[in-house]
Amino acid sequence: MSLAKLFALIQYPLPHHLLSRLVGRLAECRLPWLKNLLVRRFIRQFKVDMSEAADPDPRAYTTFNDFFTRPLKAGARPLGEGVLSPADGTLSQFGALEAGQLLQAKGHRFSAMDLLGGDGEAARRYLGGSFATVYLSPRDYHRVHMPVGGTLTEMVYVPGRLFSVNAATTEHVPNLFARNERLVCHFDTEQGPMAMVLVGAMIVAAIETVWAGQITPLPRGGVQRIRFDTPVHLARGEEMGRFKLGSTVVMAFAEPLAFTEALEPGAKVRMGKSLGAF
Repeated sequence: MSLAKLFALIQYPLPHHLLSRLVGRLAECRLPWLKNLLVRRFIRQFKVDMSEAADPDPRAYTTFNDFFTRPLKAGARPLGEGVLSPADGTLSQFGALEAGQLLQAKGHRFSAMDLLGGDGEAARRYLGGSFATVYLSPRDYHRVHMPVGGTLTEMVYVPGRLFSVNAATTEHVPNLFARNERLVCHFDTEQGPMAMVLVGAMIVAAIETVWAGQITPLPRGGVQRIRFDTPVHLARGEEMGRFKLGSTVVMAFAEPLAFTEALEPGAKVRMGKSLGAF
């Protein structure tokens, strides 16, 4: 048995949510000596480039989470043409939604309906469309931006497990993105419907949006749908949310997307990089 498969298997019995909430409390600790220790070690371990941060002083942040979700200097992420990468990270998979299925990893597919919380009507909007998945590693910038401009129509919280999200689990945990806790954000755009799915993961203590603040974790319960009476308009490249500790963004577009020829699965991307055009 490979180490990657063993790493994936040992996660099944772990208390995902308990571990994540404990880490979340630590990440909100305001004791200066402890917070500074955590930040210094994190920067050293993951080789974080603080020169891009709006405030490059690691001691300036009130909590570890403030450091982790730090803003960048103005102009640090110029916007390219067409559809943009929503975040810094790895473009793990992308392509057409074939028969309503998205590619997770070689040999593993999952359905758009499962990803969207069992909403068959919403999933049908993306038949014949495209998808792209961006994995955010610990060292990356952890704010998520709009790949195109759009108006929020609905937000859906989908409860689930919190498996780690990395190469080992995407290869060995079936339906990973459709079984982890996630936040589905539906938008109307000039190119038709778009869904942005912010996927939780182990020790990801929370997911936030710019219009509603911190969303996860929510109390126990089933799928929760939240509609908005006042339209929320977000421009192309504008921030839409953030992860407190890293995870993955899955985007689904109703229209086919012609991806940039140079892109390959596993390519490193930065927020604002052009992924292609409709």
